[in-house]
Amino acid sequence: MRAIAVRRTALAASAAALALLATACGGSDTGKEDGAAPGAKDDAKPAVKALTSAELEKVSLEQGDVADHKITKTGPEDIAEAADVTVDKKECEPIGHAFYGVKRGTPVGNAGRKAVSEPKKPTAASKDALADALDSTSSLVTLASYEGDGAAKSIAELRASAAECATGGFTLTMKGSKQKVVKLTEEKVAGGEESVAWTVLMGEADALVPFKLVTLRQGGTVATVFAFNLGAFGGESPDFDMPTEVVDAQVKKLG
Repeated sequence: MRAIAVRRTALAASAAALALLATACGGSDTGKEDGAAPGAKDDAKPAVKALTSAELEKVSLEQGDVADHKITKTGPEDIAEAADVTVDKKECEPIGHAFYGVKRGTPVGNAGRKAVSEPKKPTAASKDALADALDSTSSLVTLASYEGDGAAKSIAELRASAAECATGGFTLTMKGSKQKVVKLTEEKVAGGEESVAWTVLMGEADALVPFKLVTLRQGGTVATVFAFNLGAFGGESPDFDMPTEVVDAQVKKLG
């Protein structure tokens, strides 16, 4: 896979969603009620109010939130529609759609950002100035809010899809451009009430391209970060670091 194709694929991909959802306040009375045992507590959980798109914009990353990164808003060209992406295996569709920011379920609100790290500055001691210049990680971050248990279901759906499609591979077609997903490897990641991450290898054996997919839930919201590094591809074992700075900054922004 050529470098320009990698760049176009990754910049077109966006990840799914994260934001802070407000929970309705309202405690439970512990007094006596008809038919209730004395001292019994109400175990009902407070309702979750999903943030609107305007509210999600307020908790999205902005320039200055991530050190040494340029932050910009995503545009229509960065977020794919369901009709734009096809997957050859039905069970792999949820995880495949997550790569390109396709809306899953029925989100109440959405927002998106692109975060691009500054490449290393070549020094006199640099052995490969071109490699240093290409060592820049681009992350697409999308936030989505859900009513009820929609966010939890979104995370569960991704976990199940990734487990089914971790090995054996599958093929994505994005607006006529095919991408072969070779392998998914689960990674450790922290943030939110629950989180999961994978290293995704795309391409062919002699030209593998690594991507990082991070999805986490905070209340009734889901955030997905889909990242690539142009300088980390090719060969049998290409890799780069998780975009932890972006993930941590977004979690902090959500409070």
